[in-house]
Amino acid sequence: MTADVPHATTASRATDRPGDTSPFALGLLLRRAHWRAHTAMTEALRPLGIELRHFSVLIVLVNRGPTVQRDLAAATGTDKAGIMRVVDDLERKGLAVRKAVPGDRRVRQVEITPQGVELFDAAHAAAERPAEGLAAVLGPGDTEQLSALLTRFAHPEG
Repeated sequence: MTADVPHATTASRATDRPGDTSPFALGLLLRRAHWRAHTAMTEALRPLGIELRHFSVLIVLVNRGPTVQRDLAAATGTDKAGIMRVVDDLERKGLAVRKAVPGDRRVRQVEITPQGVELFDAAHAAAERPAEGLAAVLGPGDTEQLSALLTRFAHPEG
């Protein structure tokens, strides 16, 4: 059985190389850039005993304050089971605590602890050098321009 695949002679094939003009080019570039940044930040966090999935939850807790688990899952792009594992890890490490939500015994909100805030600050300090390394290939003003473009791309609603 063969799939009905249109054969366009003018469309380029995705190659994952610089200059690729295929419809996949932007996604492939973003994926490669993500891998590079993820690797650098993972290495920065490793000595602190956390992973990016933990740090992404800490970011939400610092920005929003106590947050129910379903909102943490939505904010971090994590499924229900995944967010429970991350919060379990954060609780075991003393970085966050679950607390009952007044008026709803079924819902728990997660709150960052003072130790979690200290680690959050330490993570920022640990990430400075790797972040500089990532930006080293860019010219003057490029980092700000890239950040502005990615912000518009990631948050098209403004």
